[in-house]
Amino acid sequence: MNSAQLAKVDHLRAQLERGVIAATPVPFSADGKVHEAAAASYMRYIAAQPLAGVAVWAHTGRGLKIDDETAENVLSGWRTNLAGKLLIAGVGARQNVKKEEATARTVEMAETAARLGADALLVYPPTWLREEQLHDQVIVEHHRQVSAAGLPLILFYLYEAAGGISYGSALLDQLLDLPGVIGIKMATLDSVMTFQDVARQVVQNHPHKLLITGEDRFLGYSLQRGAKAALIGMAAVCCDLQTELVRAHFEADAQRFLMLSQAVDSLAEVLFVKPMEGYIRRLLWALVHLKVIPLEAANDAWGPQLPASEFEKIGQAIEALPLINELAAKS
Repeated sequence: MNSAQLAKVDHLRAQLERGVIAATPVPFSADGKVHEAAAASYMRYIAAQPLAGVAVWAHTGRGLKIDDETAENVLSGWRTNLAGKLLIAGVGARQNVKKEEATARTVEMAETAARLGADALLVYPPTWLREEQLHDQVIVEHHRQVSAAGLPLILFYLYEAAGGISYGSALLDQLLDLPGVIGIKMATLDSVMTFQDVARQVVQNHPHKLLITGEDRFLGYSLQRGAKAALIGMAAVCCDLQTELVRAHFEADAQRFLMLSQAVDSLAEVLFVKPMEGYIRRLLWALVHLKVIPLEAANDAWGPQLPASEFEKIGQAIEALPLINELAAKS
């Protein structure tokens, strides 16, 4: 990267620190097309929230499954409606891409994101490289080629049991040493030990790189263990709750932090449950309860069908959130 691009990396890191990025879903109609009115309403909702920005084309937005035209329209729509906020684009190899073409397709996706105005890239774990000879060198080269698109990178650690790829400590050091890398998003789901080990390595070996939590099920604890920012699907809804939790942590407001941690956990425990692929539909259902989108726009063609009882449980959990009630009383 040239000096201007490296300066962009430093600037973006400063913008991300202590901020919350929402990994956003896409509201679809039952026919599989984007529900345009719901999408516009959702963008207005997010634009008014105290978020640092959004992530599009991430797993929450089915970024490796939607077609090219839909993907470009989604990113362009967010860029138009989120002036002044960060826009991070997930990039990787889409389904049915041949193994030997996967890096080239990832780079192509990165170049499209740069052309459409993304600020940074979240690099999907290159799972097709899991069994490669010279595994570490190939993964580092993959990220180096993606970095050539000119945008800062956020590494994505998703452990194998959750469908990602395990990075050993030596590989992590090499990836975090790449000049275009801002930091790493951790999403281990239920492997607290993995999070602890990687968090310690980042804090000790790479203090100038951001440890970014993607841990919806233990958000408060991940902040205590060194995360300096959050990029989470749960922030797609009830955004005030999570941004206030992060603020309470960094302001050392222990009483408020504990209260908000309990509230955030209660929300996560109805959204991020088995079957895990159902969390995207659950987020859309939460937006229905928040009166942001209509029920007809809460469809996810790639996720499992869920019982109506879950819809009701999500509504009950949202009604019980203390911050939501505070905000309602003030409005």
